[in-house]
Amino acid sequence: MKIAILGYSGSGKSTLAKNLAHYYEIPVLFLDTVNFLPNWVERSKQDGRLIVSDFMQNDSWVIDGNYGDFFQRERLDQSDKIIFMNFPRRICIYRAFKRYLKYKNTTREDMANGCIEKIDLEFIWWILHEGRNKERRNNYKQIEKDFKDKIVVLKNPKEVDLYLQNTINP
Repeated sequence: MKIAILGYSGSGKSTLAKNLAHYYEIPVLFLDTVNFLPNWVERSKQDGRLIVSDFMQNDSWVIDGNYGDFFQRERLDQSDKIIFMNFPRRICIYRAFKRYLKYKNTTREDMANGCIEKIDLEFIWWILHEGRNKERRNNYKQIEKDFKDKIVVLKNPKEVDLYLQNTINP
């Protein structure tokens, strides 16, 4: 089983990825751990692509994240299932703030070592605007169109719960 999880920041991609990886007993890769080095320094795209390429050689996997530079099209082509977390801004910003309070002054397991949890104006702007610009929205629409036979679109936490319930306990 190969599962690609895409979606907006704060929608719960990493949590869903952990749950599915645990259920299917397959490895999981959080692309944030690939993109960032300690202190939120970006890793070179070339090094990141090597990490992702190596990981994609596994027979089964869950990959959490968008990052077009990290073989997004290839990940989607290889995936048996694509899950798009298409949550509204208000839910994403609420969840990002809640996550910040939970992990403040620590590093989450789905984030690169040394990247202390933060919420700042740049990240808020990303969640509310830049991460949803016209180009990104159109990219998601194209993905939905190109992969309509294997994409699942989840629009809120209740739909995620139902999806997990039907997947894990059919």
